[in-house]
Amino acid sequence: MKVNQKQIKQIFKEQDVQLGKGSIELINFEMYALARRIAKKCKEGNIKRLTPDLFGFASGIRQDV
Repeated sequence: MKVNQKQIKQIFKEQDVQLGKGSIELINFEMYALARRIAKKCKEGNIKRLTPDLFGFASGIRQDV
């Protein structure tokens, strides 16, 4: 799922939270930083192809199977 600015605004609107100037940019930066952390964790774990099965490991979220 690709998230655009309109969807992000809608998520906050549903919770009655206003987004101040620059908030969308910070949210986008956090998504970018998360992707970089996941990529780094893949490299450290010698993961050459990130699959849904490996996402929990790469993102740091434990998934019990």
